Parts: sequence; C-alpha cells; structure tokens
Amino acid sequence: MSTDLSARPDAEARPPRQSPAGRVVAAVRNTWRGLTSMRTALVLLFLLALAAIPGALLPQRSLNSGKVDQYIADRPSLGPVMDRLELFDVFGSFWFTAIYVLLFVSLVGCILPRCVDHARALRTPPVATPRNLGRLPHHLRTEVDTAPDVLLDEIDGRMRGWRKMRRTEESGALTLSAEKGYLREAGNLVFHLSLVGLLVAIAVGKLFSYEGNVVVIANDGPGICTTSPAQFDSFRAGNSEDGTGMTPLCVRVKNFTADYLENGQAEQFTSDIEYQAGDDLVTNTWRPDTLQVNHPLRVAGDRVYLQGHGYAPTFTVTFPGGETRTETVQWEPTDGTTFLSSGVHRFDPPGGLYPDPDVRRQNQIAIEGLFAPTAFFHGSLLSSSFPAPNDPAVAVDIYKGDTGLDTGNPQSLFSLSQVLVEQGRLVKQDRVNLTPGESTTLSDGTQVRFDGAEEFVNLQVSHDPAQMWVLVFALSMMAGLLVSLVIKRRRIWVRVSADDDRRRTVVEVGGLARTDQAGWGDEFDRLTARVLDRPDADDVPTSNNRE
Repeated sequence: MSTDLSARPDAEARPPRQSPAGRVVAAVRNTWRGLTSMRTALVLLFLLALAAIPGALLPQRSLNSGKVDQYIADRPSLGPVMDRLELFDVFGSFWFTAIYVLLFVSLVGCILPRCVDHARALRTPPVATPRNLGRLPHHLRTEVDTAPDVLLDEIDGRMRGWRKMRRTEESGALTLSAEKGYLREAGNLVFHLSLVGLLVAIAVGKLFSYEGNVVVIANDGPGICTTSPAQFDSFRAGNSEDGTGMTPLCVRVKNFTADYLENGQAEQFTSDIEYQAGDDLVTNTWRPDTLQVNHPLRVAGDRVYLQGHGYAPTFTVTFPGGETRTETVQWEPTDGTTFLSSGVHRFDPPGGLYPDPDVRRQNQIAIEGLFAPTAFFHGSLLSSSFPAPNDPAVAVDIYKGDTGLDTGNPQSLFSLSQVLVEQGRLVKQDRVNLTPGESTTLSDGTQVRFDGAEEFVNLQVSHDPAQMWVLVFALSMMAGLLVSLVIKRRRIWVRVSADDDRRRTVVEVGGLARTDQAGWGDEFDRLTARVLDRPDADDVPTSNNRE
C-alpha cells in the first residue's frame, strides 16, 4: 500500500525549498534593503560623528607627527596599541573610511528611489475626490445659486498655483481635485543629494589636495617658491598627490605690520607681499598684494594664508681671522602675549680658517637664548613687557665646539642638543645680555654681535580643487532644508452638485494636510472664503474643522 504525501494538508502548506543560489540572492537583497533604509543612514551618520571624536581629542600624525611620537613614548603600553588601531590617523583609517563609504552607499540607495518616486508623482494627476468629504479633518458644506458648471469654473480660476484635475462622477456631480506643496519633497531631496555631493567633494579634496607651511622672513627676504615639498617646513599631501604636480607659485614678503591694543592683545595682522604665478614666472613680473588674517591670496587655484608671525634675531660672528658670518633665523614664541621667544643660531667657521675638518668642527659657534621685543629686566633676567619691537634685547649663552651641523642627525631648530653639552663637545663660553649693536668677545678673539631682529610670517599654501563645490553643496543643503521646513503639502477637494429640487447648488470642500497640520486649519478657512466669496452664498455655512 502506497501513501501519497503530496495529498497531506501539511505537505500542501509547507513552502517549497529554496535553492542555494536563491538563498544567496535573497540574503543580498535583504542586506541591500537594510543598508539603503533611512534608519541605517541615520545610524551611520551618528557613527561617523562618533568616530570623528578621537580625531579631535588625540594628536594626529598628519598635523603634528612630533606630538604623536611623544604621546606614544609617554604611554609605552597603550600607545602602540592605539597606533595599530590608527587612532593617530583617524580620518585616513580603514574603519573611518568604511563608515564613510557605507554612509555614502546608504544615502545613494535611499535617495535615488525617492527621486524616481517624486518624478513619478509629478506626472500623476491629483487623487480623485473621496466619496465622503465630511470625514476629512477639514470640511465645509454650503449652498449657492450659481449653476454647478459655472461655479466650478470660477473656483478653478481662483485656485492658481495648484495642480488640479476635474472629473464628473456617476451621480452627475462635478469634482475638482487640487494639490500643492510638491516643493517640500523636492527640498528634502535637494538636502539629501547635497549631503551626498558634500561627502563626494570632501573625499575628492582629500585625494587631490595639498597643504604646506613655511616661515618667510619679512623685509624682502628670500621668499618661497612652490617647486617641491622640500621648500616647506611642513607639508601634507592628499592620498593621490606626491608633491610633484604643485601649482608653480612664488611669494616674497615685503613687510609685516601688527596692530596691538594697549594691553598687548593683537588687533590685526597685515603683510604686504609680491607674488608670481603663470606667465609672470616667465616674464619675471611681480604683482603686489596684501595678506590679512582670513583674507588670503587666491591665485592659480591655490590660496596663501597668513597664519602667524614672530621674530628672527640677526647675529654676526667675526672669527679670529677676520671672516664674518651673519645669520637671521626665526625663534619660537614661547609667550603668545608678549612674544618672548627662544631659539638657537649655529655658525660654521670659514673653511680656510681651519683646513682640518675635525678642527673646524671643534670651533663651531652656537648661540642659544631668549629674545624680547620690548625688553624688561628683573636684575639680569630678561623678559618682555609688550609684543611690539619697541626695545629689543637678547639674553644668550654662547657655546663653542661641535654643534652637530654636519653629523646628519636631526636636531631641533629652537634648542641645542643637551647630549652634546653633557658630552663636553659643546662648551659654554659666555652668558650675556645684548641690545642691537652690542657685542661680546670670546677668549679666542671671536666676536659675537647682536644686530637686531626681523619679523617673520608663517604662510600656508593650500590647494583644494573641491573647496568651491563644498561651499556650493553646503549652501544647497541649507536651501533644501529651509524649503522642506517651510512648505506644507496639502490637498483640496471640491464637489458641486444640484440639490434635490435642482434650485440651488450644493458645494462641499474638504481639506487634508499631507504633513504637519499646524496652521492648516486657518489656511483652509481663508482658502474656502476666497474661492467661495460670492454675494449669493449663504451667510452661515456649516464647517467641521478638526485639527
């Protein structure tokens, strides 16, 4: 005896088994639907903001690699782990990039179907008039003496700016369906499309941008030409840039002026410059311009910003043979209020004075100390009382020996290596306070003279081809958001028909707000009063307004 399993009820109810390929397709489809939902986009946007917090709290290698190295050295156990997690390069890390890309894909998957639906809605005629208008949140019924077709023509003419559709029902009643507020959804889509455009513009900027900082001595100093990254004190290039395709640009600083309040607070920084770009480099034509804070030079797709300033003392060393060496080197401001600065000068003696390289290395001169633009002495201790160069002076230690100039080892620009001092390779010769023009003579006859100080400016050369698009998309985001918040989506239906005696015309008006209904009731009342403003209308129409 055989049993037909297909005839059993549970066999009929059991769904057919899905093939492995079908299960894969279903998994991919469900994953795509989940990724492209608005809820997922909001979660990813929140995660992106959360992931950016370490980039604001921790030092970043792209901004200051020295601080990152010091941070890791101070935390020998935790620091290397944080480095492997790319917490010191947050905005270029794999996990930040993954969130960024997923957010981009999610937004695109959300917006494109909505754009298609909105385009389809613009071509779709307004919805037919409901059978029972009295059930709508806003409803008005009245009777007039005008014929139904004439009345509907008048109402149609008074509703300018509405998308309308007239229909005739089976009962013979004439209806008018009108909709308004389609720009609300358009503004919403513009906002989200602009957000996608903003993400793309930022990504393009990260790929093809570069940024370099350099200190330039004012008063017709040598200036800077953007020929290679080596011309900058610090240089940061985008992921697809190596610094070989920079825009040719030369800048030299004519002067620098700082305006201060009586308490020493800076009021304005101004620097007169000259620059060359494009054909000017061939003809050697220099064009004047003025830099101020937040007022950069914009030329050839680059921007040159005035970032800061400081002082560069000038020293002249006269060696026993009569040869002189003069250097002007920037010193680092250690006090941002009074611009008390610290730094170091290193002098290599003339080659003919000491033919033996070892002897020459042992007779190098180093000057380390403090510079005060407006000197104020506490006994022999120097400080500064004002940031302007009203009465400059220096307090310096003068060393002789191996300054490490030709060892190939990296050294700080603003301080001497204490290792050289502790090893006795650098020996202090004198400690002295000097004003411009004053000098001191060492035991071997070497003379060190302080000649004064020049001002320097810190210039930043930035190139970001997507900067203008970032501004455009940011403005369009604000415009789209404003439109979506201000405009309301609403619908109006009008039905006109003759009464039972066919002596008068019955008018029914119903209103529905597709979104927030705040204020829609008053607008509905004003609209009905305008379209039904006829001298033969009833004085007291029946109205049912429910918010």
